[in-house]
Amino acid sequence: MHTLHVTGPGGAGRSTVAAATALAAARAGQRVLLLSGGDGAPLGETSPDPRLRLAPIDSGEEFRTELAALQDRGATLLGMLGGRPLGAEELTELPGAEQFALLRGLRRAAAAPGTDLVVVDMPPLHQAVATLALPAQLRRYLARLLPAERQAARALRPVLAQLAGVPMPAQWLYETAARWDEELAAVQAVVEAGTTRVRLIAEPGPAAAGALRTGMLGLALHELRVEALVANRLVPPGSAAADPWAAGIAAQQRQFLAEWGRDLPVVELAHLGRDPRGTDDLEVLGAARGIAPTPAVAAVPAPGPGWSVEDRLAEDGVLVWAIPLPRARKSELDLIRRGDELLIAVGPHRRIVPLPSALRRCTVSGAALADGSLRVRFTPDPRLWPRER
Repeated sequence: MHTLHVTGPGGAGRSTVAAATALAAARAGQRVLLLSGGDGAPLGETSPDPRLRLAPIDSGEEFRTELAALQDRGATLLGMLGGRPLGAEELTELPGAEQFALLRGLRRAAAAPGTDLVVVDMPPLHQAVATLALPAQLRRYLARLLPAERQAARALRPVLAQLAGVPMPAQWLYETAARWDEELAAVQAVVEAGTTRVRLIAEPGPAAAGALRTGMLGLALHELRVEALVANRLVPPGSAAADPWAAGIAAQQRQFLAEWGRDLPVVELAHLGRDPRGTDDLEVLGAARGIAPTPAVAAVPAPGPGWSVEDRLAEDGVLVWAIPLPRARKSELDLIRRGDELLIAVGPHRRIVPLPSALRRCTVSGAALADGSLRVRFTPDPRLWPRER
């Protein structure tokens, strides 16, 4: 199964393109599931093709169901603390609920039988990067706050409670953490799968260039593969020839496409002259060359983004960790070594990654950014590195 996350700067038309992509793939014979969390989806509530299934996400209902289940599992502890459970009518969706609902929907979609392609209508680009990075980050937090090895001491809690005179943490806390970790691991596996890709949507122009550069840095930092850039709402060639104003817009758009086409495959969508509405307009957009991922492409895992450790011990006495960060700037980079982990910050994005085993026995001796790649140098620590004979 192939998963395609569709995102882009706000207002770029990502929901419309996601629907057109899903419909085009279904018309080409693929069994498609369109996962969407937005209101007013372009396809409405009824699928125009039997091979296309719609899976809208109700984040409010997801939030109420999950919180009610959590209250039920923690009823004993709430009673000890004197707390009163919240009724369903009192539960109001909190910020962040949409992201969690989307991730749970993604897990369900991955397990759905008879599916060749899952198209996910993601939030705007900066939110999409944070959402896709969330499973790995939360699993790291759970491992630090509730380490699995602590569960082995649960048999001692009744004795410790008598000695301390206060109740020990209830077992349900660890059971809940284990359940969350299992669910997050399943979503993380989908996000990081070789058949998962990101499709970027943008209306060519200076504002989109800045948002795309920042967003692509976040995607690269979290090793999320970009499939293509869909250039939406392009001025049709005939209009540019007849109207000087349209010709100026078209020239600006072509300049943008020439620049970004050096890094990514570009799919071009002409402006319809109106806001797309209904299946007929989606059919027109879906007829564009390259808009529908082909089954052959979907079946082949995408290559890795190129994080690699280069052995330069013989030449320079160092190991080099090469981290691709296209279009990054030196001024927005930051690196911190903490034990066996490396914190990497680039612009608004941050990620903590475990060091490869060989680098854990080294010290960081420098870093350089060149040609879109951050190269971190590691020098073997004589106290930890095996001595040569």
